[in-house]
Amino acid sequence: MSGETILEARNIDVFYGSSQIIFGASFSINKGQCMALLGRNGAGKSTTFKAIAGLAPPRNGEVILGKQPVQGMTPYKIARKGIGYVPEDRQVFPEHSVLDNLVVGAKSGVNGDSYWTLDRIFQVFPLLEKLRNRAAGNLSGGEQQLLSIARTLMGNPEVLLLDEPSEGLAPIIVAQIGDLIRQLQSMGSTIFLAEQNLYFCLSVATHATVIDNGHIVYCDTVDALRDNEDIKTRYLTV
Repeated sequence: MSGETILEARNIDVFYGSSQIIFGASFSINKGQCMALLGRNGAGKSTTFKAIAGLAPPRNGEVILGKQPVQGMTPYKIARKGIGYVPEDRQVFPEHSVLDNLVVGAKSGVNGDSYWTLDRIFQVFPLLEKLRNRAAGNLSGGEQQLLSIARTLMGNPEVLLLDEPSEGLAPIIVAQIGDLIRQLQSMGSTIFLAEQNLYFCLSVATHATVIDNGHIVYCDTVDALRDNEDIKTRYLTV
């Protein structure tokens, strides 16, 4: 882990129409970290991710990727700058094969790097190689989640945004997703993970940011959060 900041939000305000959803949110992620964005349902996690990806542009504040502000750019330009976004509803192309879904996501990284190739994807996701000719719409929910992550990696992102990757999946599949996240981090990936599942995040993340009603209320290491019963009780228990 280099200690170099790769993604930063500075006092961002996000609105849907006239309704403000995110209030002055600030946080930063260093290269090689796995940061968990934790909060209850409706706290603003997905909106924060959409703000970063350009789908819900901040009305105020800055989003800095590397050293460059990206707020206000179109989503495809932000993707080209290095943001890889895996939405919570996966959004695979159901009538196309697993292989076609992967190929459509392929592009070089911002420096022309192509670390994530089909061969490497199939090494890390051996199940997808076995399913390469199957229509994505015929995959299970867990298989679609793996495909969505793999397709995003084919774009060689600088930062991987994972929005609720464990949602709606069986415990055994959640464990496999956790193993994958740890493996990706060991390979040098920078991951920003939005989740309600505290215990899942405690097992995979290095750092944690807690959001409540659109306000960032806590930022620290996962080890510190694990020992902070007040924060867990006030903001993360149902």
